[in-house]
Formats: sequence, C-alpha cells, structure tokens
Amino acid sequence: MKTEIKTIDDYINQFPDEIKSKLETIRTAIKKAAPKATEVISYGMPAFKMNKVLVYFAAGKNHIGFYPTPKPIIVFSKELETYKTSKGAIQFPLDKKIPLALVSKITKYRVKEDAGLK
Repeated sequence: MKTEIKTIDDYINQFPDEIKSKLETIRTAIKKAAPKATEVISYGMPAFKMNKVLVYFAAGKNHIGFYPTPKPIIVFSKELETYKTSKGAIQFPLDKKIPLALVSKITKYRVKEDAGLK
C-alpha cells in the first residue's frame, strides 16, 4: 500500500538519492525566489502557493517537470528553447543540471503575476 503524500518532504523522500537531490535543489531555488509562498501538495505534486499556486514540480521517468502555468512558457520561450515544453510544463532532463537561475526568474515572474503585477 502506498503512503499518502501530505508534504513536499513526503514526496521527495520516496525517490532515490540522485532524484531527491535534484528535487531539493529545485525546491530551494523556488523557496528563495518566492520566500512568502507556502509549500503545498496539489494534484499529488509539490507546489508553492500564494493567492494561487505559483509553480509545481515533480519527478518524471527521465526528467524533473516544472509547471509554472502557460504564460511563463511563452514569456521565457527563448530561454526555454533547449528544453522540452508544452502548454504549462517544462522538462529538465535528469542527466543535465537544472537551470536554477531560470527556475528562479520564472518563479519571480509568477509571484508578480499572482500579485496582479503582470
């Protein structure tokens, strides 16, 4: 029987060390970019929320998924050219470093968007 995921720690701790490390890295970058955001689990994924959910992240089979909603995918499309993206998702391959500066930039954008400033 699978353990219910109630916290981001619960989510991260279910993975092997290499993936745990990447998940903690992206979590830390998001926390620094949105220090007033609250950690939540939404749709079974770690997320950071202010008025609404800012961003989600999750481990995939061969990538770490980062889900900042659709608009940042368009706004940062040039910087995202080397990554697989879809309407509201970005895939960071497990065999590459996560672009933490870009994660931070997108998260800060979402904070402004959430506050009605974008």
